[in-house]
Amino acid sequence: MPGNAAEPLAVDSRGNRLVSFVRGGEDTPPQDALVPLSLTALWCRGRVLLVHDRHRDTWELPGGRIEHGESPRQAAVRELLEESGHEPDGALEFVGHAEFLLMPGRKREYGAMFTGHTLRVTAFEPNEEISAVCWWDLRTPPDGHVAQLDVHLARLSRAHATGARGTR
Repeated sequence: MPGNAAEPLAVDSRGNRLVSFVRGGEDTPPQDALVPLSLTALWCRGRVLLVHDRHRDTWELPGGRIEHGESPRQAAVRELLEESGHEPDGALEFVGHAEFLLMPGRKREYGAMFTGHTLRVTAFEPNEEISAVCWWDLRTPPDGHVAQLDVHLARLSRAHATGARGTR
């Protein structure tokens, strides 16, 4: 589902753009820019997990930078657990690579996107980075600012998960 810089898939309030989404190819990442981050859409009974980043004051998908020596999948699992205290029931599924143009300067990079399911909702303990979590139905936005790029990615992951397994 490629896009281009002139017609982004989504744009956020800071001008960051989601310009394309390339499905498949976990073992063959794009070679034209770095893949420094992983994101996860964790689903529970038709709702996706969002975390509230206290520094950006934004609801977003769990995720973050891939550490040295870590695979994108390992980063996705680690970030999900660190930011939310949640783990998927079973392995995460790779959905694709999201291509971003980030402001300032229109820096181009990719994020590895994963999805998973859980039936276990655990209690959340706020931490230095994340102040709250919520399970969002993609219809009624949670109170506060929601990262528009992540909204688009959550919808893409839901379509992937629905096609593969059905919504749980």
